Amino acid sequence: MPDKAPAPIDRVIDSALADRRLVGAVVMVAQDGRPLYSRAAGLADREAAVPMREDAVFRLASITKPIVSAVVMRLIETGVLMLDAPVTRWLPDFRPRRPDGTQAVITIAQLLSHTAGLGYALQETGGLYQRMGISDGLDLVDFDLDENLRRLAEAPLFYAPGTGWRYSLALDVLGAVVTAATGKTLAAVVRELVTGPLGLADTDFVAVDPARLVTPYADGQPAPVRMTDGMAVPIWEGHVTFAPSRIHHREAYQSGGAGLAGTAGDVLRFLEAIRTGGGPILAPGTVATMLSDQIDPALETRGPGWGFGYGWAVLRDPVAAGVPQSRGTIAWGGVYGHSWFVDPAKRLSVVALTNGAFEGMNGPFTQQLAAAVYETIGAR
Repeated sequence: MPDKAPAPIDRVIDSALADRRLVGAVVMVAQDGRPLYSRAAGLADREAAVPMREDAVFRLASITKPIVSAVVMRLIETGVLMLDAPVTRWLPDFRPRRPDGTQAVITIAQLLSHTAGLGYALQETGGLYQRMGISDGLDLVDFDLDENLRRLAEAPLFYAPGTGWRYSLALDVLGAVVTAATGKTLAAVVRELVTGPLGLADTDFVAVDPARLVTPYADGQPAPVRMTDGMAVPIWEGHVTFAPSRIHHREAYQSGGAGLAGTAGDVLRFLEAIRTGGGPILAPGTVATMLSDQIDPALETRGPGWGFGYGWAVLRDPVAAGVPQSRGTIAWGGVYGHSWFVDPAKRLSVVALTNGAFEGMNGPFTQQLAAAVYETIGAR
């Protein structure tokens, strides 16, 4: 009798490992609030032959952004912050200028939706941000967040606030706003408003259990390359400078856009809270606002068919985007090799954390996995 064919999701994971596009991964899928799929595959550390485990701790990179966005929205619910208020109410020295040199007014809403005119150093090798020594929150630097924001405020905006969209350091700015508005560290507010109520015990700005922390790798031939501090990995027209050891440094500033570590289970629990209306961290009306496309329909984010809400991309048109997800799906990822999406119409949440940059974030693995998930639920 022939062996049973592997399940669609298993087939995608096994192929990525066999092709040496990934070293290891944890993939979790829930539908209607029930586990549909959960698997740890490959290795957490290739050189030490440490198997991946479901409770492995990953450097979450930009998965930090939705969590900090939820913190900001909770503070808006309680009146501590206001969506339409200028950031200078809390950061009086943060006054970048428009491209024409005139003074800009940036609001909390524009920071949440990445329409403030800011950018990232990683977007352009040798660009102004890199020349000014502005950190993306992923490297180790000898200055604090205040100094990074001082440098950021000296750089001209890429466009007048509200007139464009560009992925950016906006959540690092919002992290500073949270600290200024509450008088507490960002880590303390994240714990108080999101990770504590949801019981996300492994999500923090330092590795809670270093023994479970995975080793990150960068795409390479014939196999991924083990990351080291200061490694510059090309992406788009720029490069990301990584410092894997940053997660062990308590003195490193808490990056609201890239600083958290956590597990796939923690991420899934957070996404399920969002999918089901926000309890116990946010009100349903607040979540509805976050899920709504907040940018001009003429602007694109991940590509054709995608807009942006508060914390994530929002799918406007599945046909234009060429994806199997439903209209209204929210999605994003992280440069250490992660992707996730929530399809409210299908009552579906999917998390894929890998230790492979950038295959696990925007390589063929992500598209293949999404297709396999819909093949799986279609067969049920």
